[in-house]
Amino acid sequence: MAEQRRCIGSAKFGIAAHDAPAKDFPVQPSQRDRLGRMCKPHWNEYTSALRRAALARKANTAAEPIPEVAVAEPEPSEAKAKPAARRRRGAEVAEVASDPPTG
Repeated sequence: MAEQRRCIGSAKFGIAAHDAPAKDFPVQPSQRDRLGRMCKPHWNEYTSALRRAALARKANTAAEPIPEVAVAEPEPSEAKAKPAARRRRGAEVAEVASDPPTG
């Protein structure tokens, strides 16, 4: 008898969990046992449902008008301060290299 595995299904998309033969699971190199968590037919159904949901979300956002947001101009007194000068790493390394060894 073929080894049975548990297909995890998806409650969100109405795919029930069930037991299926291990040969029905796609190869998934990143998993410890090298097999996927859903059987191949349910994986195809799941990814199709994900795509349909993404397209529906995109259609809903395209149909809704984007509200305009007023951007306040900064006051002249809020001018950005000039950032502090950075020390070069090479200068720091040169100082360490020129110190005499202690010991």
